[in-house]
Amino acid sequence: MTDIVTFGEVLAEFMALETNQSLGTAGRFAGPFPGGAPAIFIDQAAKLGSSAAMVSCVGDDAFGRMLVERLAADGVDTSAITVRPEATTASAFVTYYDDGARDFIFNIANGACAEISPRQFDTVIRGCKLFHIAGTSLFSGHMIDLARQTADRVKAGGGRVSFDPNVRKETLARSGAREALTDLLSRTDILLPSDSELNVLVDIDDDEKAVERALALGVSEIAWKNGKDGARYYDGHNVSHYPSFEVDEVDPTGAGDSFGATFCTLRTQGVAAEQAMRYANAAGATAVSRRGAMEGTSRRDELDAFIAARR
Repeated sequence: MTDIVTFGEVLAEFMALETNQSLGTAGRFAGPFPGGAPAIFIDQAAKLGSSAAMVSCVGDDAFGRMLVERLAADGVDTSAITVRPEATTASAFVTYYDDGARDFIFNIANGACAEISPRQFDTVIRGCKLFHIAGTSLFSGHMIDLARQTADRVKAGGGRVSFDPNVRKETLARSGAREALTDLLSRTDILLPSDSELNVLVDIDDDEKAVERALALGVSEIAWKNGKDGARYYDGHNVSHYPSFEVDEVDPTGAGDSFGATFCTLRTQGVAAEQAMRYANAAGATAVSRRGAMEGTSRRDELDAFIAARR
């Protein structure tokens, strides 16, 4: 039995070393770092002591081997990650600007992770308590169908579904995209939006009305991430705000995934929402202070020490 399962991209990330460095010109990069939103999520879940499994595909290459070995070393069940010899492991290049903006070039939709089959879920979702969907993984009709099918299987077995939409207006411009994401929202128990993502998803500018719409669709908990402005929690009865921890930002990539994984994992372990939100904020703050997306994941004792040092 696996407590937490996710699926999608595991990728090798390369980071520009100079701020304002264009991805279209020659420059210096650091990497490969292990990354991918669902991979970071499940790595964080495993570090917090839950049994956690990743469903994906990698190529028969050095990137793929590095990623599988890293996840396994951190306690993730990698038995549902298939090696596709004819494909290449997904990758990403990122650069940062003075104003905090980022540019990415992703090779995901054409990577090995696009070839996940429904059979790969069969063993790991038995008795699954939480199935997590990362919006970054919904890059094709095939991946959306996998998310729907697996969510239904997990919920039929008594499990819950978490969803980090990572949605942008450009995403919803694709034909049928809004309908597909709204359909997934109706299957969601824990929603993890960032900034204006929920507003964009439900097409409502007012935050409180957007929350009401999500709850009406069946969402039971919302942990709304707002970066340095902290996070808000909604459950249909209470609204709470949790301030962020002040840290020096080094690399924001993956911070939201560490936040979401910490909140969801602790809630799955029976921790109260208030405490789970405090730990989630600590996980997000810890993540931005480290270079490399997956380098920001933390163990429970590390988060305890982080919080204690700032009391």
